Amino acid sequence: MTSTSPYAFDRFLRYDELTQWLHDTAAAHPELLTVESYGRSFEGRDLWLATITDSSTGAHDTKPAHWVDANIHAIEVTGGVAALHLIHHLVDGFGTDPAATDALRTRTFYVVPRVNPDGVEWTLADSPQFRRSSVRPWPWHDAHLAQGLHERDLTGDGTIRTMRIADPHGGWMQSPVEPRLMVRVPPEGAPADVPCYRLLAEGDVQDHDGFTVPIASPPQRLDMNRNFPAGWGTGVYGSGDHPLSEPEIDALVRAIVARRNICGYNAFHTSGGVLLRPSSTQSDTALPPIDVWVWKQLGERGHALTGYTVHGVFDDFTWDKSDVMSGAADDWAYEHLGVYGWTTEFWDVIHRATGTPGGNHIWYTGPTDEEEMGVYRWAVANHPTAYADWVPYEHPQLGQLEIGGWDDVFFWGNAPSSMLAAEVAPHAEFAVFQAMCSPRLEVLHTSVTALGGDTHRVEIGIANTGWLPTYITQRARKEHLVLPLVAELSGAAVLAGSHGGLARQELGQLEGRVAQRFQSGKNDGTPERVLATWVVRAEAGSELTVAISHQRAGSLSVTVRV
Repeated sequence: MTSTSPYAFDRFLRYDELTQWLHDTAAAHPELLTVESYGRSFEGRDLWLATITDSSTGAHDTKPAHWVDANIHAIEVTGGVAALHLIHHLVDGFGTDPAATDALRTRTFYVVPRVNPDGVEWTLADSPQFRRSSVRPWPWHDAHLAQGLHERDLTGDGTIRTMRIADPHGGWMQSPVEPRLMVRVPPEGAPADVPCYRLLAEGDVQDHDGFTVPIASPPQRLDMNRNFPAGWGTGVYGSGDHPLSEPEIDALVRAIVARRNICGYNAFHTSGGVLLRPSSTQSDTALPPIDVWVWKQLGERGHALTGYTVHGVFDDFTWDKSDVMSGAADDWAYEHLGVYGWTTEFWDVIHRATGTPGGNHIWYTGPTDEEEMGVYRWAVANHPTAYADWVPYEHPQLGQLEIGGWDDVFFWGNAPSSMLAAEVAPHAEFAVFQAMCSPRLEVLHTSVTALGGDTHRVEIGIANTGWLPTYITQRARKEHLVLPLVAELSGAAVLAGSHGGLARQELGQLEGRVAQRFQSGKNDGTPERVLATWVVRAEAGSELTVAISHQRAGSLSVTVRV
């Protein structure tokens, strides 16, 4: 099968074009893909959810599922391209790619390519406004009047670059090697006769006093990835008025919770070229050891497929351990749903330019002068529009200055268009791998034994043939977050049943193959299997049905004849 869409995953789609692509792709693959709105954004846009599975082998909610969403942060638009590419990978690969085909026949994928369509529209506008997340004014409705610098595209070139102001006390100077590039003035000061500059983001200065230029916070200061219930509001600014206060997050959480078959979660972000996993608020030593071990096993395959390194957020990526990044989606998925959550941070420009990963210091101190020089030289040779010449500009408040430098959002923060498809493609394979690690129910044994007269014993042997247990994580098991396996017989009078039930039997949880790693020696036993039995009264030739269901591992039914 081949998609009719001309989109080559080499650019960022505006909302209307994204909507059209989703519906066109669904129309081309009706047996595999459906698109629905699960809510509306602050500005009233539909929030689109793509459901991908082979409908001929069962409805989406009868199979274990993997959830992926993207673009909760407005400027992190590479993630949205990755989400669309995952949809494309699955529907175009069905019937030709064995892994994608098997995944759609036995699993379901739920993909939200744009959690925050309003913010992305601001980012992709001809005259952009770059906001981290929501466009809703918070906490002040009149913050646009606050004194100080407000970022804006002054030159009309569709980017927000840097303003360079001559200042003998400034902290920047021209590189002695590459004069276009600005480098930090060393601690002992600039060499004699070397001009210094103050650097400011391109924008207006509200109520300029002629001497100071405070950096005004934008009117929209919400961070929707701090609005989830897990660890909400623990000193994290931008978390909103209360958990789920934002319509986009309220709708997202409700959509996820309604799909109880979700076994894994992945949020697509930028940047850094890393796969991040919980916890954001506590060390690995405070988590169940088996959960940490499983995360590392999943991460090993993720690294092999994508080249991205794997990190625990608290242990590896938290600068100040007393100031944690709580309220995030992947923490909520793990703590409240009991599934393994990931945050993928696409694109490490330092790694692409120099061959050496940028590291987590980029989030806090920025690149070193050496790293920036390497990126600059690579950009000049391969992506010359990433760095603009310094052009004189008469600023309405600051007077004569120059505007130029980096295109931070569309080069440092997101992959260039020529590299987008290659950057995101391997992550579709990682999503398929994660989905195929989920638990899966199968009936491996059926038996009907006559006991005399119209009495019979019915046996159904059920197995979890997936890698993960039906409860997914040890946290879920300890916190009782997942309901037990249920089998229910219909079509006959039930006289007795195993496991303390009659027609309906609760069968507990089933281990997965991962449990074999924690057995003593090569002595597995059968912790992934359970035998349900019923003694029934039924006429010879009657058909009996046993419905088997588990909220995570899926559902199926089997028919036997007495």
